[in-house]
Amino acid sequence: MTTASLGTQLFVLQMVIVLLAVGGTATVWAQHTRNQLDDQYRQRALAIAQSVAGLPQVRDAFRYPRPEVLLQPIAAGVQLATGADYVVIANRDQIRYAHPNTDLIGKRLSTDGSEVLETGQTWTGFQTGTLGRSVRGKAPIFDEAGQVIGLTSVGVLEQTVADQLGAALPPLIWTVLAVFVAGSLAAALIARRVRRQTFGLEPIEIAALLEQREGVLHGVKEGVLALDLAGRVTLANDAAKDLLDLSSDTVGRDLTEMPLSDRVRDVLGGDDPGEDRIVLHRGRVLVLNRTPVSVRDQHRGWVVTLRDRTELVQLARELDDASTTTDALRAQAHEFANRMHTVVGLLELGEHEAAVRYITQTTEAYSQYAQGIRERVADPTLAALLLAKAAEAAERGASLVVADDSHVDGDLEDPRDAVLVVGNLVANAIDALEGTGGVVEVLVRTDPAGLHVRVRDSGPGVTPELAEEVFREGFTTKIAHSGSRGLGLALTRQTCLRRGGWVRVHNANGAVFTALLPPAPARR
Repeated sequence: MTTASLGTQLFVLQMVIVLLAVGGTATVWAQHTRNQLDDQYRQRALAIAQSVAGLPQVRDAFRYPRPEVLLQPIAAGVQLATGADYVVIANRDQIRYAHPNTDLIGKRLSTDGSEVLETGQTWTGFQTGTLGRSVRGKAPIFDEAGQVIGLTSVGVLEQTVADQLGAALPPLIWTVLAVFVAGSLAAALIARRVRRQTFGLEPIEIAALLEQREGVLHGVKEGVLALDLAGRVTLANDAAKDLLDLSSDTVGRDLTEMPLSDRVRDVLGGDDPGEDRIVLHRGRVLVLNRTPVSVRDQHRGWVVTLRDRTELVQLARELDDASTTTDALRAQAHEFANRMHTVVGLLELGEHEAAVRYITQTTEAYSQYAQGIRERVADPTLAALLLAKAAEAAERGASLVVADDSHVDGDLEDPRDAVLVVGNLVANAIDALEGTGGVVEVLVRTDPAGLHVRVRDSGPGVTPELAEEVFREGFTTKIAHSGSRGLGLALTRQTCLRRGGWVRVHNANGAVFTALLPPAPARR
């Protein structure tokens, strides 16, 4: 069986509502009008009955042997003058003295009038008599002494009332038809508008699209966050809630009410525009892209996609460590090749003693430098990092010096964080020299508070307005010169803060970065 379209269903439903409303209104109006007519005719019949009962001629006629001779003309005249369907006069024994049908004069009333005769009170209502069902008014007739001697009954046939009601129906019918036509047009317009707003889709198609949307949004690994023009969240899939640690009641909340860092809030809110914005959020490296959403050429809000790049950054760090090692080995191989060329030249010149002396001096110098680092830094991982960075600095025209008061006693509990902090600070210092030569001084020292790190370079330093900005996510000191962005200093700061430490920068004939990396918490 084919289901009617959404537009047809809406039209039929609205027409049913219009019919019920119009029909109900017409019925109530007709019933109200009928009740008003019935009440008017009751009051009218009673008024005529009271007028006839109060006529002196009527009262005096009861004293004659044949009252009907006097009363019948009076009743007929009143009936003709008032438009009543009948005027009946009867005595106390309910014998008719006047009636539209003269054959019934002298006979008993067809309806009981004892209530009026006994109480002397008037009465109105519906009764069925010889002429048919009618609305009646009955009034007692009193003599000079105030005694009830008879009654008058005036009535209007129900058919007369119905005829008058029927005369009032044509305007109502035309009104109902006009309202029905207007309602039909309005229903058709509404159905058309709804169909246009739903792009002609039927309910089952809309439901299928919604299910597909929910399936896609909550099935993709990338986070999707939708914002309206006021900055309120209108949609957040499962991945977005997981990446940003949002609660289930996120939808409808403002960005300012959400537990986000200033950096994340700036990117989501558009204060930091651009593509592939890198942010750090609770140990995760996220890449955010904010795109405007337009519906029918009207800007309705924003959609922000979130990608988790934590594993990729970790791999990049490992690759960078490998690259650093490779660069160090390459630098050492290049330096070794230069020395070997020198030795070969000396030997070709026959300067054997000079060659031996040169080899001895260069070997002793490197051994002394490496031994000096090992004496100050007992942890082999950190010592190897400093040797590699020294070779890298030498190849880039700079020199790396380990301060004499450096002292790392024993192996570090977790050297990975120490390598990250020291490696990033040293790499940042070497980059600050920009291959122009200079010195990078490194101090590493351990005490009960943790690992203290100080890296000083002889470069241009960090401008005061960037002293805090350099540690923001995606921001490095290189931005002051090349406009590039990275994560090195931000990861350094995050690592120190996670362990309860800190990292700072100030200028003293160059940039001086100091950091404290407290001991790693004991694992249970």
